[in-house]
Amino acid sequence: MNTSTNAAATRTPWNKGILTGQKPPLKLKEIWAIRVRLQLSSQVRDLAMFNLAIDSKLRACDLTKLRVRDVCHGEYVASRATIMQQKTQRPVQFEITEQTRESVAAWISRAGLHASDFLFTSRIRESPHLSTRQYARLVHRWIASIGLDDTAYGTHTMRRTKASLIYRRTKNLRAVQLLLGHTKLESTVRYLGIEVDDALEMAEQTEV
Repeated sequence: MNTSTNAAATRTPWNKGILTGQKPPLKLKEIWAIRVRLQLSSQVRDLAMFNLAIDSKLRACDLTKLRVRDVCHGEYVASRATIMQQKTQRPVQFEITEQTRESVAAWISRAGLHASDFLFTSRIRESPHLSTRQYARLVHRWIASIGLDDTAYGTHTMRRTKASLIYRRTKNLRAVQLLLGHTKLESTVRYLGIEVDDALEMAEQTEV
């Protein structure tokens, strides 16, 4: 009993030394910088995953468990998809843009995947699909590849990015709430950090 208690007391927290809290979204130029690097290095799986993460705005637990049939109609990648969120048990729909469809189709073809297969398979034999921890490591690698401090970003960066871009363009909170699958508008406000972002934007506009 004492042994297990001591082990629990001395166990190092998973987030020790890591910046936690709200992760910033990527800017448009940063999205394209990562895409270009993945394309030039022929990282077919990573490009498909990166593009789909941006488009879908899914949490890591949902993105990593996608199956081919979730995003495909027969042999073709769909322009829209709907999945049940693990956290809320509510359906959420997302658009799949043309460039994402092309990259996902290329990955499915390269990997020889079938409808019932997980879209992002794991190279670890014990796991049938990519784990959230493996996905997090990939996100940090993508961020670092363009010279950003990867400790300031995380998997929620991918979820927040397109939602933040849409809000900045439309200022339509209800639309973003729907896209993120939030049940309360207050959650969307906190998630986007709107008050902080708007204050910074106003400050930038008044600089001489």
